[in-house]
Amino acid sequence: MNTQLYKDLQESKAKGEKKFAVLIDPDKLKLNSIDDIVDMASKAKVDYFYIGGSLIVNNMLDEVITEIKKKSQIPTILFPGNSYQLSYKADGILFLSLISGRNAELLIGNHVISAPYLKISGLEVISTGYMLIDGGISTTVQYISNTTPIPNTKYDIALSTALAGEMLGMKQIFMDAGSGAQYCVPEKMIEMVSSAVEVPLIVGGGIRSGEQAKKMVDAGADVIVVGNAIEKNPSLIFEISKAIGK
Repeated sequence: MNTQLYKDLQESKAKGEKKFAVLIDPDKLKLNSIDDIVDMASKAKVDYFYIGGSLIVNNMLDEVITEIKKKSQIPTILFPGNSYQLSYKADGILFLSLISGRNAELLIGNHVISAPYLKISGLEVISTGYMLIDGGISTTVQYISNTTPIPNTKYDIALSTALAGEMLGMKQIFMDAGSGAQYCVPEKMIEMVSSAVEVPLIVGGGIRSGEQAKKMVDAGADVIVVGNAIEKNPSLIFEISKAIGK
């Protein structure tokens, strides 16, 4: 099984280099608007495109990935909201286990369904401990997953959850305030989790400026993920890329 994407992330973490992922939701973007985002992302040296969403109701997933690959060498990594959001056309997949919730389907159930597909797909499978953090509003992922996010003041719960994910063998931890969150994952929470786990730490949700992104990486995030804000203002790609030292 290919492991190049994860090896690259590990090497960057060891060097203290930060990564930037642009999240593209096939439900929200039209193909003609993807061109501009892909062009800007290439110029800004974005590291990854995460492709997916909590709820995809069209059949654009393959087409979006194909369109990105026509115009860019940036790796495409599936960020699936369920077991149906799969495509052979991507380079890898975040194999998400929602470790902050108690929904068995999102801890292991969906994984059992998709594992045979992934085994023969050629995708690089990156096991990821996914943690929902309260971002001030009820998000789509919270509703669809039927789980309660970790309160953003409960640093000890976030720390213990991330440690459990790492001990269970997760290759990385993803703390997400959710699309359209009012506020980001708290810096203190990022700092505590980052100092406790050795695996790479991904942080997303509610990031709307380069200043916010800079605070996230300074607190210990290894990968910054921005989607909703970029859909509204694609030029934000340059601001965030510069802020985190790309």
